[in-house]
Amino acid sequence: MTESSFSARLSELLRFIYPELDAHILTSQVIEAFWPEEKHRRKQPRKPGNNLWTQNDAVLITYGDSLIDGFHKPLDLMHDFLLTHMKGVVNGVHILPFFPFTSDDGFAVTDYRKVNPQLGEWSDITRISSEFHLMSDLVLNHVSSQGVWFNAYRQGQAPYDKFFFEADPSDDVSMVVRPRTTPLLQEVETAMGTRYVWCTFSHDQIDLDFRNPEVLLEIIRIIRLHIDMGVRIIRLDAVAFLWKQLGTNCIHLPQTHAVIQLMRLLMDYTTETVILLTETNVPKAENLSYFGRRNEAHVVYNFPLPPLILHAMMSGSAKYLIDWQRTMPPAPLGCAYLNFTASHDGIGMRPAEGLLPPPEIGQVIDTIREIGGLVSMRSLPGGGEAPYELNCSYFEAMGRTFQGADDHHFARFLCSQTIMMSLEGIPAFYIHSMLATPNDLEAVERRGMNRAINRHRWNYPELQERLADPESLHARVLAALSERLKLRAEQPGFHPNATQFTLNLDQRIFGLWRQSLDRAQSIFALHNVSGETIEIPAGDLNLIADEKWVDLLSGEEVTAGAVEMAPYQCRWITNLV
Repeated sequence: MTESSFSARLSELLRFIYPELDAHILTSQVIEAFWPEEKHRRKQPRKPGNNLWTQNDAVLITYGDSLIDGFHKPLDLMHDFLLTHMKGVVNGVHILPFFPFTSDDGFAVTDYRKVNPQLGEWSDITRISSEFHLMSDLVLNHVSSQGVWFNAYRQGQAPYDKFFFEADPSDDVSMVVRPRTTPLLQEVETAMGTRYVWCTFSHDQIDLDFRNPEVLLEIIRIIRLHIDMGVRIIRLDAVAFLWKQLGTNCIHLPQTHAVIQLMRLLMDYTTETVILLTETNVPKAENLSYFGRRNEAHVVYNFPLPPLILHAMMSGSAKYLIDWQRTMPPAPLGCAYLNFTASHDGIGMRPAEGLLPPPEIGQVIDTIREIGGLVSMRSLPGGGEAPYELNCSYFEAMGRTFQGADDHHFARFLCSQTIMMSLEGIPAFYIHSMLATPNDLEAVERRGMNRAINRHRWNYPELQERLADPESLHARVLAALSERLKLRAEQPGFHPNATQFTLNLDQRIFGLWRQSLDRAQSIFALHNVSGETIEIPAGDLNLIADEKWVDLLSGEEVTAGAVEMAPYQCRWITNLV
C-alpha cells in the first residue's frame, strides 16, 4: 500500500462512517491528530505475519493499586513486584485503567490525559513500559458523568455539547443489547434544557456519540499520547457498543467495525509496533468478527475459555471444551487469540451460550454459589434477565467440583492454567490467579459491588512475607505457574500461531497437538480434568517412531506404550528438548 493508497483507504473508511461530511478534510484531520508535525509514519504498512509475538509472550493483568502499603505509590510497589517476581515469567503487563475516575474501578474516566495521582504519575507508567510490553485501556465507549467532558456538555460548551449520545424516552429501545439491568437513559439538566443521555453500563458512564467526528479525533489524539508514553498494546474496552443507531440492537454495527479498521490502518503505519486488542465479551461468531479480514484487531480475547475450562474442571469432563475447540479456526495470519481464565471482571457467561447446555450452566452456577461466589445478571431484549457473569476468584472456583470439595484444589487449579498455556494464542494471567488470592467477601459488602470479590488489594509487606514462605499456598501457586511459564517460553511449539490439532481421546482428557512453525517440534499437551487416574492407550498418540519423546513437565522419557495420567495431571510430551 503506497502513500496515496493509504490516504485513499483512510478516506474510504471516513466516507463510510461519515457519509455526509467531506472525507478529504476528515482525512487530513485524522492524520494531523495521530501524526502531529514532529511525528513520522512508515512509508509502507506493516505486513501481516507471525512475527509480532512469540512463545516468550505472556501478560500479567493487574490494577495499578492491587498492591498497597499506605506509604509508597502503588505503581512503585507494582514495579517492584514485577521486577522481583515477574521478570522472566511474563514480558507484558496490562495495568487496568490508571486514569482519574469516579466509579467502576477506573472505567468511568474523568481525564484521559492524566494518571490517577493516587497511583502515581506518567513517569511511573513509562518506567514500567520501558521494561515490559505495556497494555493500556482505551475506554472509548463512555466517560464519567463527573468528568471534564460531560461537565462541559451540561454547560453547553463546544465542542462537548455534541459529544454524548442522546435519545428520547419515547424511542423504542427494546432491541438494544445490554450488559446491565439499569435503565438505559438518564435524564439530565443542561444549558440546552432537559436531555436524556445514553448509558450502556451505568448512570456514571455516559456514552460518547461517535456520529460526531470530533469525538473520534479526540480519541485518536489520546491513542497517540499513550503510544508516546510507551504503551504498545491498546485494549479497546467495550468497543462492540461504540456506534448507536435507533431501531437496531446497537451492538457490532458496521460503523463500529469501520472505526476499528481505521485504527488498525493507523497502527499499520506507526513507526512503533502497536497491537490492537478488542474486548468483546460476546458469543464466538460475534467475537471472531473483530479480526475482520485481517484488518481490524490484531488480537481478540478468547472469551469462551474461562467458562468452558471452569465447567470442565467442575464436571470432570472436557466434552464441551473439546467440542468448542474442534470448531475454533486458527487465528488469521497476523492475528492471535488472548487466552485467559480470569480477569478483573467476572467469568463471563454470554460466551458460553450455545456451547454449554442450560442444565450444565445451572450446575456451574450452583457450585459457584456453594463456594461463596456470586452471580451478576443482565437484561434481555424485551424483558427478563439472564446470568451475565460469575463473580469469584478463579483459584477459589477450583476448590469444588459438582461432586463437592476434595483434596485436589491445588492440582485442579494448576491444570486449569496449564490448559490455557497450551492453547494457540498468548496467555494472560490475572494477578490474583498468580497469587491464589481468595474471595474478598468483605470488599463486596463494603463496596456494594459483586466484582469487588475478585479485586482484592494486597498489603504488600504482608504479601511479601507470604511469598517468602515457600510452604505458603501463595508462594506454591506463584512458583508452579512461573516454572511452567518459563518452560513454555522455551518451546517453539507453543508459538501463538503454531499448528494446533484437538486430539480424540477419553473425554476426561483435553489433548492438543502443537507443532512449531518450522515443523521441528511437536508437543502433545495432555490435561486430565478429572479426579481419576486414566490410561491413554499407546495407539491414541501419534508418537513418531525413532524419536525420543520426553514429558517436559515431569522430565521422564515417554515410551511407545500407554501413557498414564494421574488426577489433574498435565503432560507436555515433546520430541525436541
